[in-house]
Amino acid sequence: MRVSLVHACGRIAATTAAIAFLLGAGWQPAAAAGAFAEFHGSWSGSGTMRINGKAERIRCQATYRARGSSGHEINLTLKCDSDSYKFNLGGLFRADEGNHVSGQWTEHTRNVGGIVVGNVRGSHFQLHVESNAFTADMSINTNSRQQRVSIDAQGGGQIVKASLTLQQR
Repeated sequence: MRVSLVHACGRIAATTAAIAFLLGAGWQPAAAAGAFAEFHGSWSGSGTMRINGKAERIRCQATYRARGSSGHEINLTLKCDSDSYKFNLGGLFRADEGNHVSGQWTEHTRNVGGIVVGNVRGSHFQLHVESNAFTADMSINTNSRQQRVSIDAQGGGQIVKASLTLQQR
């Protein structure tokens, strides 16, 4: 059971990394250009995570830093916890001129990592997250200073679903 929980946390961590990427992709001032320009600041919030149908509350904090001045690259740090586990993610994400997203993430606590691919369309992000042990699809919708995140991950014999609401601080 512990190994399965570790794999599930890695999946959630990867998915949340993608979320963090989408959330913070624009640490540029409001006037900045780039795929992530409207997503500047720090975010925090909570939601529900389900592992094979069992629900648990999760709380997250994300910090984003722009790389360069184009608004097309960010570094992220994402820390989440629940009553039964914690994870600490870091990553680097890029968006090309067509707003196609790519990047890499690492969950530092468990030394697990992988890739993220997807696209950005206005205030909507659609991502696919992968590692050797799982895959996850994520959707993020931003409305003003709030984001709603949906995660659907599979791997390691488990199905993990999460719903989060994050507020810009």
